[in-house]
Amino acid sequence: MKVLVTGAGGFIGGHLARRLLQQGHEVTTLQRGHYPGLESEGISTIRGDVADSTAVIEAIQGVDAVFHVAALASVWGPRADFERCNVLGTQNIIAGCRHHRVSKLIFTSSPSVVFDGNHQQGIDEQTPYPPRYLAHYPRTKAIAEQDVLAANDARLATVALRPHLVWGPGDRHLIPRILDRARRGKLKLIDAPGTRIDATFIDNAIDAHIAALDALSVGSACSGRPYFIANGEPMPAHQLIGGILEAAALEAVAPSVSPRLAHTMATVLEWFHSIPGVSGEPLLTRFSASQLSTSHWFDLSAAKRDLAWSPRVTTEEGLRALATEFAGKKELLR
Repeated sequence: MKVLVTGAGGFIGGHLARRLLQQGHEVTTLQRGHYPGLESEGISTIRGDVADSTAVIEAIQGVDAVFHVAALASVWGPRADFERCNVLGTQNIIAGCRHHRVSKLIFTSSPSVVFDGNHQQGIDEQTPYPPRYLAHYPRTKAIAEQDVLAANDARLATVALRPHLVWGPGDRHLIPRILDRARRGKLKLIDAPGTRIDATFIDNAIDAHIAALDALSVGSACSGRPYFIANGEPMPAHQLIGGILEAAALEAVAPSVSPRLAHTMATVLEWFHSIPGVSGEPLLTRFSASQLSTSHWFDLSAAKRDLAWSPRVTTEEGLRALATEFAGKKELLR
């Protein structure tokens, strides 16, 4: 099958493109940067922006399925940037699929599209979108997800996957930030007893995307629906972060900041970084403070039923794989 993967320069997109290639698919990728590593592995790469409708139309020509992974994933930044990449970019992908009569569109979404600032314990896909969001990222991803699901019809089958906190070897976003702050003594964890989170090891996230490709067709059980994806192992956030630190041969950090203090700090920091002329990203935002002080774990039964998917790599196994990666890159541990 000929497939297009957007955002293959990123963590999920890159792993997905390589897995598809290993399975014998003809893979083309669309991303803004130049990644010669993908080309050297036999993947056809196109350099372009999903917000450029012409580039999208050209990239989708001749493919049978599209994985739309590209997104601006950040807790801070100008509203217009999120609108351009996450909303307009997704609309361009949908239009490109229709223009070339592509029959399958798999969208990488996020559980944050239904986060309302409260605990999410065992929630399923019936959970509604909230009336307000604390950041541009979840708001624009929610708009994009709804656009993708609404596009499902008799010619184009669509599905949205919501993997939560994807981590593992090769991550250049979440884990490096954790390790950098830990090394500088600036990693502070929120002390919220009883809260649990369920993250997603990279292999499990990629398995879900492959399963969606296999299960998706016009009129299938998964068409037009969203699905939560995770490891199925809810645990305290400090336990998972501690495991990541241990894999990198760093000392664990005990939770020490109260939720109230975290929210106060986030509000002040956001105000300061909103002052004209102040650059950079706040050390903590209201969205991050709310995420870190509440539970996030999900009912995965719908994905298991409709996609014939289940998490096959445990958190313990994932941490061992991470430790192996770090052991081969000793310069990262200095």
